[in-house]
Amino acid sequence: MTIALLIFIILLLLQVPIAFVLGITTILYILLTGNTGLLSTAPQRLYSGLESYGLLAIPLFMMAGELMNSGGITKRLIRFATTLVGHFKGGLAYVNVVSNMLLASIIGSATAQIAMMSKIMVPSMEKEGYSREFSASTTAAAGLLGPIIPPSMLFIIYGVSSGASIGSMFLAGIMPGILLGIAFILLIAYTGYKQKWQTHERAKISVMFQSFLNVIPALLVPFIIIVGILSGVFTPTESAAFACVVALVVGFFIYKELKIKDLPTIMINTAISSAIITMLIAMANLFGWMLSFERIPQTIASWMTSLTENPFLFLLLVNIFLLIVGMFMDGIAALIILVPIFTPIIANYGIDPIHFGVIICINLTIGLLTPPVGAGLYLASSLGNVKLEALTKAILPFLVVSIIALFIITYWPQMVLWLPNIIK
Repeated sequence: MTIALLIFIILLLLQVPIAFVLGITTILYILLTGNTGLLSTAPQRLYSGLESYGLLAIPLFMMAGELMNSGGITKRLIRFATTLVGHFKGGLAYVNVVSNMLLASIIGSATAQIAMMSKIMVPSMEKEGYSREFSASTTAAAGLLGPIIPPSMLFIIYGVSSGASIGSMFLAGIMPGILLGIAFILLIAYTGYKQKWQTHERAKISVMFQSFLNVIPALLVPFIIIVGILSGVFTPTESAAFACVVALVVGFFIYKELKIKDLPTIMINTAISSAIITMLIAMANLFGWMLSFERIPQTIASWMTSLTENPFLFLLLVNIFLLIVGMFMDGIAALIILVPIFTPIIANYGIDPIHFGVIICINLTIGLLTPPVGAGLYLASSLGNVKLEALTKAILPFLVVSIIALFIITYWPQMVLWLPNIIK
């Protein structure tokens, strides 16, 4: 097992795609231990990791995001955000955060948002006099809101893995998402005060109102999804399919920017993204099977419970552990592997599984912006044309406020559980 873990670490440091790292490590473990009979059951394990109706929601939500983006929703959301906060000192930085908050309710993926917004916001902010490093770091940090504000792929996977209500997870992510957005805005305000950024003319009420009317169809999508799930009208998977239908209607008939010729490209992009995530989920399940075979989850559980009986200290240890894991592993893979380990442990400490789900998902999302394997960091560096070292330095203040927000979320469970508890 030790050799297998060393191979795992080496492959990660060599920046081999995480799905291949998980698969190669598992196969090598089987060969090194001489349990070659397990190879015949490995394909079954790959398939069983995907044999969940709930996971079908992921490609459907991805398609909805692609349809909404191609239908002109992104630029309308940015325009609306500009009318709201564009006149403040550091206006475009605020627009960046607010736009990402609005987009998070449609896309649900941090990497997708970082990729999309880096192409739009970094050049725009640079033209306004912001440094490229600050522009890219703001965009990357604001992209963290994607997996937190519902609908969220991480919340869906956590719900499937733990048995927690996906609808409750969606509700639980709203307040932490708002808190994180406010934390970024306060940081930008402080930076703007120090650097004496310029201000812009406030938008007229009529312009603001018209801009709001233009984004209502898009903003209705997450509302309809959550209300539909909680009312029992449809399951999370059915809600994702409904979101696709709404996105088609909005794009074709309301915004009239979506064309028939765009559909093949949308389908191909959705298929590619879904294939990547599907492969990752399957390989993570295979890796988790190897860990279970070695009884590593049970060992870790016994070790952690032996360290402390205090829930406060336990959550502190969990946060430190997850932040370290997030530095090296993709969030989806880590989630699938770690949830079966932690689910029985948190019951011993009386921790609500919904609250813990938000904690683990935020921790792993922050990992997207931490080296050496931070996918979001590399993406923002590449698309924003910023050296990785400079971007890492520029993003440190955002990471600090993210971790502060994380600890508020960790030790103030009522904030997280307020909405799920009142809407049952």
